[in-house]
Amino acid sequence: MQWRCLPFHALSAETLYRLLRLRSEVFVVEQACVFLDMDGLDAQCLHVLGEVVDQDGTPHLHASTRLVPPGVAFAEASIGRVVTAPAARGGGIGHALMAESVRLLEQLWGPQPIRIGAQAHLERFYNRHGFVSDDKPYIEDGIPHLEMIRR
Repeated sequence: MQWRCLPFHALSAETLYRLLRLRSEVFVVEQACVFLDMDGLDAQCLHVLGEVVDQDGTPHLHASTRLVPPGVAFAEASIGRVVTAPAARGGGIGHALMAESVRLLEQLWGPQPIRIGAQAHLERFYNRHGFVSDDKPYIEDGIPHLEMIRR
């Protein structure tokens, strides 16, 4: 797995297409959640991309997050749009993605609290990365969520 962290303006058209396709595949199709993924925040974020390059040099996007600066989605910095390709799951890629995202966020903006809006059924996954529930559950796009924070 190769990791890249790019600002929005540095994403090529092809990379952006693969990123939005993966997010749509998981958030809209797999989770049967009709919502507007392009929420206007991507241009303010950095995008963590986990890619595998095949023998002919073609990159395949297996995982991604977006690093959201403090004051954009929450007062704190945030990690959002956490996504792994269905075909790539089961080997720890999600945990590697979160570890890399936290590392990059702290490298960029220094150690600080990180707040996320997590799907409630993934609470234990995020607990393993130091996040704890910080509020009551709420419904977003028909899915139960929790605000969680890592201090």
